[in-house]
Amino acid sequence: MWKELSVGDIVKVQNNTFFPADLVQLSSSEPQGISFIETANLDGETNLKIRQGVPTTAKILETKDFAQFSGTLESEPPNRHLYEFNGVLKEHDKPAVALGPDQLLLRGAMLRNTAWVFGIVIYTGHDTKLMRNSTSAPLKRSTVDRLTNTQILMLFFILIILCIVSCIFNQIWTSEHFQTDWYLGIVNLMNKNFAYNLLTFIILYNNLIPISLQVTLELVRFLQAIFINMDIDMYHEESDTPAMARTSNLNEELGMVKYIFSDKTGTLTRNVMEFKKCTVARTIYTAEDTPAQSRLVQNIINNHHTAPILREFLTLMAICHTVIPEKKPGVEDTAEIQYHAASPDERALVYGAKKFGYVFHTRTPTYVEIEALGVQERYEILNVLEFTSTRKRMSVIARNSKGEIKLYCKGADTVIYERLAPNGVAYREATLSHLEEFATEGLRTLCCAVSVIPDDVYEDWKHTYHKASTSLQYREQKVEDAANLIETNLMLLGATAIEDKLQDGVPETIASLIEAKINVWVLTGDKQETAINIGYSCQLLSHGMDLIILNEDCLDNTRSCIQRYSERFDHTLRKENNAALIVDGKTLKYALSCDLRRDFLDLCISCKVVICCRVSPIQKADVVELVTTNTKSVTLAIGDGANDVAMIQKAHVGVGISGVEGLQAACASDYSIAQFSYLRKLLLVHGAWNYSRMCKLILYSFYKNICLYVIELWFAIYSGWSGQILFERWTIGLYNVFFTALPPFAMGLFDKVTSAEQMLKEPRLYEPSQSAQLFNVKVFWHWILNALVHSVVLYWLPMCSYKGDVIWGNGRDGGYLVLGNIVYTYVVVTVCLKAGLITNSWTWLTHCSIWGSIVLWFLFIFIYSNIWPTLPVGAVFTGMDDMVFSTPVFWLGLLLIPATALLPDVIVKVIKTHKQEKKFPPPIKESRSSSLTKILSWRRRNSVAPLPAWQNSIRITELHM
Repeated sequence: MWKELSVGDIVKVQNNTFFPADLVQLSSSEPQGISFIETANLDGETNLKIRQGVPTTAKILETKDFAQFSGTLESEPPNRHLYEFNGVLKEHDKPAVALGPDQLLLRGAMLRNTAWVFGIVIYTGHDTKLMRNSTSAPLKRSTVDRLTNTQILMLFFILIILCIVSCIFNQIWTSEHFQTDWYLGIVNLMNKNFAYNLLTFIILYNNLIPISLQVTLELVRFLQAIFINMDIDMYHEESDTPAMARTSNLNEELGMVKYIFSDKTGTLTRNVMEFKKCTVARTIYTAEDTPAQSRLVQNIINNHHTAPILREFLTLMAICHTVIPEKKPGVEDTAEIQYHAASPDERALVYGAKKFGYVFHTRTPTYVEIEALGVQERYEILNVLEFTSTRKRMSVIARNSKGEIKLYCKGADTVIYERLAPNGVAYREATLSHLEEFATEGLRTLCCAVSVIPDDVYEDWKHTYHKASTSLQYREQKVEDAANLIETNLMLLGATAIEDKLQDGVPETIASLIEAKINVWVLTGDKQETAINIGYSCQLLSHGMDLIILNEDCLDNTRSCIQRYSERFDHTLRKENNAALIVDGKTLKYALSCDLRRDFLDLCISCKVVICCRVSPIQKADVVELVTTNTKSVTLAIGDGANDVAMIQKAHVGVGISGVEGLQAACASDYSIAQFSYLRKLLLVHGAWNYSRMCKLILYSFYKNICLYVIELWFAIYSGWSGQILFERWTIGLYNVFFTALPPFAMGLFDKVTSAEQMLKEPRLYEPSQSAQLFNVKVFWHWILNALVHSVVLYWLPMCSYKGDVIWGNGRDGGYLVLGNIVYTYVVVTVCLKAGLITNSWTWLTHCSIWGSIVLWFLFIFIYSNIWPTLPVGAVFTGMDDMVFSTPVFWLGLLLIPATALLPDVIVKVIKTHKQEKKFPPPIKESRSSSLTKILSWRRRNSVAPLPAWQNSIRITELHM
């Protein structure tokens, strides 16, 4: 049925049904044409959203009536913006009606708690917003990945050079020996071309580059992500929310973070707003439990000279919003009303008005009703000028029972103050002083103002606004311009103060991050004073720290200010100083201009802390991009709201918090957590562990391949550069698949620098991973050189031992395959012991992977040597176990040759361990958390695959490196 829909069709959608296309709601079964939808499939938010039918069609309830419906619907072209829509409905002989997001029913959303809705199709198929958003997220690759790819290219060029050199030596050797060594039949081989020899050596040497590395990396990363998801310490029991790794590509990047960019509201704070106090007419009032206890209410009842101002203030709080009240069926008590709001601030203000006896209880598309100290009042809502991050204010134009038209406006103090009338500033200075007082207490503030609009002025403006709101091009700008015309000549009423408490563990988390030498920047839309106070509360700012405050209103002033502070740092510029930079959004606009951004960045990275106030979402993203693109440091952005999505996607690592503002940030992130405090373990433990694991895994994978396959180069020297392989073909193929496959997995999954408790206790342990000490160009080529040295020892020592040709137990002479299997045995033993040498913490799985790999090779020799002729494979391997195991020279070499190869590594290990024991105290032995059952029960409730049985029985033995 869905595929048969066309634009312009009118469809009826039943309750608990997905919308088949993008629709404009015309009417519904609910009063006033309201409907409820769930958008979990679109943005991850499970709370119900309200949609409003077109006012002119909301009363059409029957299918037959829509058969007579005719008109034209104009809409913007299809796009991917879920929360934006501009359209106009023009019915015959009726004025045009503006359509917006409130009328939009998106494909993928589900109708809830509403019997049915009628809607007109506007977008179908791939034009729907759901399909337009079906694009892959920005591809992010870790620093380790990028460096690995670069070194693989370098190795590839070296491989080609080795192949070319081998071909040249092949030609030289052939030209010197084809006459003297006539019995080899190499006369006929002189006709072979250079390209053929080149291909031979490419095949011979190609395994120098571990082809299986990418498969190993992806599987290990996937399992690491599962470990993050199942960490009980990052499980939020109150909201039943575990940590979630939405990508596994960046597990090791978590261990390299240098800069954290954090939102404030809902990220550092709980985003659970509570109305605390207000200032009206120079007086501060505190919210009480009941209206009777309130001094503000008593002033109204007693007709205090400020009573008219107080009434207007409470009326504004009660009607200037978009909150939807929900009453329990059959319950008339206003105390039982629940409020559903788009933001926690609006809900807090409505509850605040309720505490003062002004109860909002009814909303329809055309009016609202409140109970003002027991008196029912109705206000006709003429227009709602909604809040945006650009406007930083919201207004409602309403007509009261006296027929007066008033504009109620609330917003940031900066935008309200510049719109005050000359005679409306009576309380300006007192209110400003109280705002600063509220801000120092860490409270969120909004200014409130009102204006009376004459009827003729409103009628003129209404036509302007209607024209702007029905425009399909630049509607937002035109509506804002129209709003600016009416939001003038305001009279200041006062201001509100809302408390948003810090989340649990935020100060301790930030202190640990700073100790780990991670710079924390806060990007917030709050007032400067509020942001500074929160900075002190969460220990981001400390007393005695120099505060550099940038509040400039033009480009030239910003430039001179940045230059002045930069000169003050002198030779410490671009080095961390005990200073904090505080910059507001207006100044930031100039600081991010092309000719200033580099100087601004130099000033920023010279400070220990940076706080950006009054910033827009795009400015947040610009700041993150500035640091990401102009420094070599790894950046992490963390936020909880839709306005944080841009910066989350700009950073190397994006972390979303599933909070009150919804799941948009969490859905757009690379990792999602429920609390900011969980970031501490995510970085300092999982990040550092995974970085160390991945570095060892990658380096070890290159090491073990070069250790074996470069031996083909040494054998080529001895075999006249003939291209003959030293090892049997099955042993070559199974080297990476069986005999050395398990140690990298065990290393990548279970190795730990030290215990989680010790990592959290000593944030300094994060420094080696943050500064890329474990994996860089120097370290990589050191491992390559180490592998080359080991390959020399593992080939030439056996070669010298058997050069005189040992007589084997069966009376036969050995051949090159016997030598090859002896060398192969020494290689397997050496690389497995090398894995044990670089392992810090041993589990029973680590033991199985290392010792089991060695045992597996000996079992393979025994089985493969005796399988022919029962199976038609391995004829050349027949009796190989007798040949190899029958000489004491082999067993003596098995003890001495791997020990000789690894002796320098052991010495280096001892020296490093001694140095680290001086720097850090001994690690704490890790114990299993008995709370693991909680996370397992959560996984069962949510139908998540259970933890494998072997994970429950891991015993950790710590080895200090």
